[in-house]
Amino acid sequence: METLQPSTRKAVFLNLGLFQFLSFVRRGVFYTFMINYLHDLMQTVTFTALLGSLNAAASMLGQNLLWGKIADRRKLTAGLIIAGETIAAVTYFVVYLVHKSLIDSQANFAAGMSLILGLSFLEFFWSMSDVGWAALLTNVTTTKTRGGIVGTLNFIASLGRMIGINFAGSLYNGGEGFRQGTIFYIVIAMLLTSATIMWATSRSVKASGARADGTIERSKQEEPQSSQNKRIYNWFLISLIVVIIGVACIGQVFLIFLKLPKDAGGLSLSDPQMGFILTAWTLGGMITSLSCGWVADRIGRAKVLFIGMGLAIATPLLYGLASDILVLAIVYGLNGVSFWAFQTVGFAFAGDLIPEDRRGRLFSRYNAVMALSWGPAGLLVGGPLADLQIRNGLSELVAYVNTFYVSSIIVAIGTLIFALKVARQKTKSPKP
Repeated sequence: METLQPSTRKAVFLNLGLFQFLSFVRRGVFYTFMINYLHDLMQTVTFTALLGSLNAAASMLGQNLLWGKIADRRKLTAGLIIAGETIAAVTYFVVYLVHKSLIDSQANFAAGMSLILGLSFLEFFWSMSDVGWAALLTNVTTTKTRGGIVGTLNFIASLGRMIGINFAGSLYNGGEGFRQGTIFYIVIAMLLTSATIMWATSRSVKASGARADGTIERSKQEEPQSSQNKRIYNWFLISLIVVIIGVACIGQVFLIFLKLPKDAGGLSLSDPQMGFILTAWTLGGMITSLSCGWVADRIGRAKVLFIGMGLAIATPLLYGLASDILVLAIVYGLNGVSFWAFQTVGFAFAGDLIPEDRRGRLFSRYNAVMALSWGPAGLLVGGPLADLQIRNGLSELVAYVNTFYVSSIIVAIGTLIFALKVARQKTKSPKP
């Protein structure tokens, strides 16, 4: 943002913050009870779990096959976001109409499948917004300020998600919020507002000449397009894949673990108590988002990433040892710290390595890796691993705790790859 006038810089940052806030309010409102609604319609856990996996797959395909290449070739950032938000608004309306007509025909299972397939189709096109957002945010920040700004925006995102979740409870109303379209209409309104905000942002950036020759020259100085950086970036993605699989594979298992009856060795938490645990994770993430970016800008991104990975290794080992809800909340809050450290500092780390002319394509790969946390890791790794142990005669408690141990081992492997192939090589590479 150093190339923008101070007044324009503030306006752009305000618009980016509003966009991020609305995006996560929308996600909190729409997706908090979507799984419950799908289960009510379809009466099957397996098909319900397809939502996150198909959405992640559609996002990966869209970003890597189309939108990343288009962003680089056409030099589009804000334009992709505007198009993505607008297409999403229209598609949400069509998906609602199809699902509503099937419900009126009492074809509930088909209505559920129409939502899963429709939202996955939507995600393929909506993912252009993710590519545009990543490229735009990197374009208007520098290596000196990127971590702090990304962290602030992630804090705003966490705040928006919490607000959206709180609204979702009253809007859901036993499924009527989806059946009658109330939630769909609110989400569509927010999407159109977000598109308008990004349109205003694009005009501000263009008017200030943020993409002037001086900016390009500065980027060349800060982000040398060497083969060494490309190798480091590829190894960074490999290490991140392993870490994210390890972290995300126990997401669903942990929620079941919280409900485990006391006679089976669990804590048998009520819904409000579960909410307390999950809120602790969100609060840990909010505090981290606000602070770790600025810390990383000062002490180095790799050091902060190592701290996050260390917490991701340690916290699953402690889940089974937690004797009461308060201890478990503290431990899970630290797990939230680790995840949001990846989200914040990982993005800034990637932005430092990616050359400007390939931001669309290479950020598409980064976004694809982070999408593993949506559901595929739990569906393909954590869930089957726990089920296999239970079928072989182990108790549910032992099976879940063993799965937590496996999570820590996987993250440790990813951390070792990061240490040997990324952090060490980054230290050896020439300074820009």
